[in-house]
Amino acid sequence: MIKDQEFALKLLREYNMVNPEQIEAARNAAMDSGSNDVVAELLNQKIVDYDELLSMLAQQYGMEVISLDDYDIPEEVISALRNDYARYYQVIPVSNDGSWLTVAMDDPTDVEKLDTLRYLLGSDVDAVIAPSGQILKALEKYYPEEVEASGSSEKEVDIDAAEMIIEENEVRPGDEDDDAPIIRLVSKIIIDAYKMRASDIHLEPMEKRYRVRYRIDGALREVDGPPKYLQSNFTSRMKIMAHLDITEKRIPQDGRIQLSVGEKDIDLRVSSIPTIFGESIVMRILDKSSIQLDIPRLGFYADDLELVTKIINYPDGIFLVTGPTGSGKTTSLYAFLNTINTTARKLITVEDPIEYQLPGINQVQVDRHVDMTFAAALRSMLRQAPNIIMVGEIRDLETAEISINAALTGHLVFSTLHTNDAPGAVARLVDMGVKPFLVATALRAAMAQRLLRRVCKECAEPYTPSAAERRILGLTDEYIANHKFIKGKGCRHCGYTGYKGRVGIYEIFLITEDIARLIFANETSGTLRSFARRNGMRSLRDDAIRKAEAGISTLEEVIFVTMRDEN
Repeated sequence: MIKDQEFALKLLREYNMVNPEQIEAARNAAMDSGSNDVVAELLNQKIVDYDELLSMLAQQYGMEVISLDDYDIPEEVISALRNDYARYYQVIPVSNDGSWLTVAMDDPTDVEKLDTLRYLLGSDVDAVIAPSGQILKALEKYYPEEVEASGSSEKEVDIDAAEMIIEENEVRPGDEDDDAPIIRLVSKIIIDAYKMRASDIHLEPMEKRYRVRYRIDGALREVDGPPKYLQSNFTSRMKIMAHLDITEKRIPQDGRIQLSVGEKDIDLRVSSIPTIFGESIVMRILDKSSIQLDIPRLGFYADDLELVTKIINYPDGIFLVTGPTGSGKTTSLYAFLNTINTTARKLITVEDPIEYQLPGINQVQVDRHVDMTFAAALRSMLRQAPNIIMVGEIRDLETAEISINAALTGHLVFSTLHTNDAPGAVARLVDMGVKPFLVATALRAAMAQRLLRRVCKECAEPYTPSAAERRILGLTDEYIANHKFIKGKGCRHCGYTGYKGRVGIYEIFLITEDIARLIFANETSGTLRSFARRNGMRSLRDDAIRKAEAGISTLEEVIFVTMRDEN
């Protein structure tokens, strides 16, 4: 079937190979037979010669017409294309120079097929034209249906593995043949993101393209996306995998995908939201095997480590971790819980969602459909006689009051808040409606944190901070002269960004007796912060600068991450 029917018919008229009456008659005959292939009807009626049509179309698209009967294709060329790809797309590879694959196809107008093959193979693909009969004959010869091609590249093996181990997301009966290429394309996007250490996958419909971006070390990086015409197929496939309603395109939806890649278990939290050009989908990758449960490896210096260890071993009270989404709060809390998890203590968490399963800890999932809210779960948890409680997030007054009551009755409570700095946690609780004297009594400490990108070790080199960096950070010439700084110049190991991996920076606000009195007096966050700073509290920027001077990160990154907080 010629894909671009109207273009082919237009050319046939221009070349005087058919007249309008013949086209209209063929169109009616096609409709009567339940088809809309007018060109095929013209060929069946012998009005148009197939070889002449193929030659005419190939000339328009600048493609060469060949005879596959004259080709003896080497095995190394055949192995460049998988069996299922060749059979599904009805193409035969005829040459391969390692970076450029040439395939024979029977429809010069099907440029979308070439776009898909380029994306699927991750290389340049060109086309020559051959009659459909020769294509089918070559497929039987080189790609027999009962034998799988042995394509052995690492990329193909990875995609196969991913598809074979998708749990609870099997293709619906009867859809295997039609959906297989889309399944492979979706799998490729997920596997590539995982291999590149991405934390999120963003699939964004634009007006004329379908953009794919990975968030790596906190920064978005655009990668090659599939053709725009596959957008709806992609969206449907991902919504099926995440158990979302594929018929509902007007409201946001949230779901989850569970995968195993090799021996690694991965969860993907899927969010879909309608936009003017289609549904935008974000998948957050949660690699269960990569979670860091060792506190020293989170990036604490010895002094902060000693202070945190002291706080998490208090017998009661509240310890809050603050910061924006994606700043590592959950990882820190899990590391704290893992450190103090012993057989002599009972630990219970209430989370939305449960991001990682922790051995030996009772974890409760929030479910608003059955009124299992944070507050409802907390009330029930207290009847379980726990020693330590972790609340995923304090979002409202009810949850805050129950958490504080738990802290005042002998429980150690961990939770998170969305505030810019650590002292701001006090104002946030008071704004919710908690009485200042309760905050002063129950709160033991608040810790703000961010993630700083690490300098890539493979391409790190010394550099001198710019005048702007010195001015913004208030660094003297003497300070610069006494410290050495490094910066990554960019290499293949770090995707030419100069950074690879991230480390935490921390601001620990310990509630001393003096600070408790200030909270009881309902002093402002600014007053609390100034007092704490005068008495030794290190800010996020202070911690970031000392990590830059130790060669862990750069001053440029310090400014980028801490600018808002310092302001």
